[in-house]
Amino acid sequence: MTLRTSITRKLSIAAIALAALAALRVAFIGPVFGQFQRVLITEAIDESKLMTLSGNTRPEARRRQNDRGIVPDSKPVEHMFLQLRRPPTLEGEFVHLINEMHDKTSPNFRHWIMPQEIGDRFGLAQQDLDTIKSWLESKGFTVNYIYPTRMVMDISATAGIIRQALHTEIHNLEVDGKSHWANMSDPRIPEALAPAIVGIVSIHDFRPHPMYKKAIPGYTSGSLYALLPADIQVIYNVDPLLRKGIQGQGQTIVVVEDSNVSSTTSVTKYRSTFLSKYATPALVQSHPTGTGGTCSNPGTNGADVEADLDAEIVSAIAPLATINVASCSDTGSSAASFGGLIALENLVSAGSPPAIVSMSYGQCEAENGAAGNAAYYNAYQSAAAAGVSVFVSSGDESATSCSADAASSTTGIGVSGWTSTPYNVSVGGTDFEDTYNATKGSPAIPISTYWSSTNTVTDGSAKSYVPEIPWNDSCASYLVFNYAGASAPYGTSGYCNSGGTGDRSTASGSGGPSGCATGTPSTSDVVSGTCAGWPKPSWQAGIFGNPADGVRDIPDVSLFASNGIWNHYIIICGTGSCSGAPSGSSWEGLGGTSASSPMMAGIQALVNQKWGIRAGNPNPTYYAIANAEFGASGNSSCYSINQAPRRGLGTDCVFYDITQGDIDVNCTGTHVNCYMPSGTDGVLSTQTLTGVTVLTAGSGYTSAPTCNIAAPSNLNQYLNPSGGTIWGGGTQATCTAVLSGSSVGSITLSNGGQGYTDGGGCTLTGGGGSGATCVPIISATTLAPAYQPAYGATPGWDFATGIGSVNAYNLVMNTAW
Repeated sequence: MTLRTSITRKLSIAAIALAALAALRVAFIGPVFGQFQRVLITEAIDESKLMTLSGNTRPEARRRQNDRGIVPDSKPVEHMFLQLRRPPTLEGEFVHLINEMHDKTSPNFRHWIMPQEIGDRFGLAQQDLDTIKSWLESKGFTVNYIYPTRMVMDISATAGIIRQALHTEIHNLEVDGKSHWANMSDPRIPEALAPAIVGIVSIHDFRPHPMYKKAIPGYTSGSLYALLPADIQVIYNVDPLLRKGIQGQGQTIVVVEDSNVSSTTSVTKYRSTFLSKYATPALVQSHPTGTGGTCSNPGTNGADVEADLDAEIVSAIAPLATINVASCSDTGSSAASFGGLIALENLVSAGSPPAIVSMSYGQCEAENGAAGNAAYYNAYQSAAAAGVSVFVSSGDESATSCSADAASSTTGIGVSGWTSTPYNVSVGGTDFEDTYNATKGSPAIPISTYWSSTNTVTDGSAKSYVPEIPWNDSCASYLVFNYAGASAPYGTSGYCNSGGTGDRSTASGSGGPSGCATGTPSTSDVVSGTCAGWPKPSWQAGIFGNPADGVRDIPDVSLFASNGIWNHYIIICGTGSCSGAPSGSSWEGLGGTSASSPMMAGIQALVNQKWGIRAGNPNPTYYAIANAEFGASGNSSCYSINQAPRRGLGTDCVFYDITQGDIDVNCTGTHVNCYMPSGTDGVLSTQTLTGVTVLTAGSGYTSAPTCNIAAPSNLNQYLNPSGGTIWGGGTQATCTAVLSGSSVGSITLSNGGQGYTDGGGCTLTGGGGSGATCVPIISATTLAPAYQPAYGATPGWDFATGIGSVNAYNLVMNTAW
């Protein structure tokens, strides 16, 4: 016994020694081996061999009539973001890990990782970072900061250095009477560096737009029922949560801004007027630098209304949550990066990122550029891995985000690149159907069913949930032109060209398919050329109503965002004195998805408080709950229009499926996605495909591969409130590939289908070879041949409102969390 113990002990010591040697070997060899496996820059830098960073020139710079000449070489261009690219294998591993983090059945569920670990495990190899940094510095750039995720560099230079190193000139521009500057062509870098670089996010001073709309006169002359915190709390069933003590305690909600609030007293006045029974939470005005980034105080500027709106609406939902208004400056003649993006990158890179972020800005994918779209994808992706829930306004311009703030669409269907990634919640906008139903309902439902003629002590007047429709100010909206007694919106005698000319507008809640997240448009501001959308995330595929179009579709959920078309908008305290009644001129009346995004962020804060969690990207849970609620064919008991006038109690619905109304808007010009048989204005529509382009020919094919085009985005039947068919649904397009030798030489469109937009999915499978890719196209100057309205609210998921609106109590209390 003693002898055996001695031998065993000696063997154990030997095993430990061998294990230690093995560990030492791994410690020495493993990271080095892994590092070389990650290295993307493997060739010597040759300045005579250049690669173009496509998709990184503003459309305004392509219009030569805007050109006002080259800027001086000495002009400083500060804080450009160089967006890097991780190795494809690591990208796949990172995506897989994030999916597991959001899967309750996985051992990695909610095992979040912080930015430093993201960089160590999934970022660029240090050797590549050193190579890029050395090259930049050799050209005269200043590398201000490398973010810990190893995916972004903050760099500065002069216009002369940029011209010499990146082979693009910076010119002064004049656009719509305003002075700007921008690079005039896509940057070019040595080919050796290209595998590790996506592009420079911005070499210009153009900024995204805030997603709010000033209140407009109501469509009818009836009483105005504007929304205050008490109304929001009743309509979205927040009241029971607040009464249970779930009021946002211990939660912090960050609203990312381009300006400080107009005054902290504005937010205080809003709270003291409408939320006086709650203790005043902390209001933090911060300028985040993360672990070493740059952020300067932007002060109060023209975007302060957005900051006021976001901070106040958050407190209406979660009155005891800490509100952090995070803003960075992008002002000055030398700033290249949007202040909100600087703040976001710094927040995500912090050692302890916040649990909830809301952003109310946006810009269409085709304008944002390939590097800009990648920047938001990467930032939100890192946020999701760190357990951050990011809520982003879907947009205020229907499905035509490149025609923001316009009287009509001139750019076709395209969505905001700020909101189209798989790693954020895209929040759309609704309005109320009460005014329409009071006249057009069968039977008519009096407005007094939902609203009291007198206000409570906190000025609330909502009695119950109010049936919702998509927010839409346009003459092309079925509910608008039908209410006015017109039979159609288009044509010479149609409403948009006769009685409704004053309602020409793209203002509406946004939705649509991602179409130009990558690639380069062949026509400015139009999804065209090599444009393609972000792939559809697994949690979105398969939900009833969502098309099998192969791309990310938005929005995910929707909440109130109207600016008054049906006599409802939101009141906030902004730059005025906020004295007297809230309906007075010293208060601000607003709408837009700027309101719905922070509203949803507030609801998520209550979820986090109830369950004691950081939820990361909550979309997988939202869609799982909606899938159970909708089933295979929809659930009429959860249709918004079928909800009894009650305070949300006595229903099991988590989401109210909005099935009436649309986000159809008027359009002009000879361009894609516009049905205009006659008259000045037509209606934004989907259409047939006109061709399929071979992007890469591939090799090794012994027979022609099978060509498959994804389903049309506009697939589902759209009915009016009386049940009549407005749009019967799309049809599938088909294609055939033809070989040229052992590669794919061309693709023939067998059937153009119906209900399509550009930038959709196309795959080539079989044939013995590999590598061939394709994209279906629509000619940018081809009008839609038939009325295919984009897009109507339908049972289940739809582009008008996504899953639908939210019963906050049922979402917070749902055990899916």
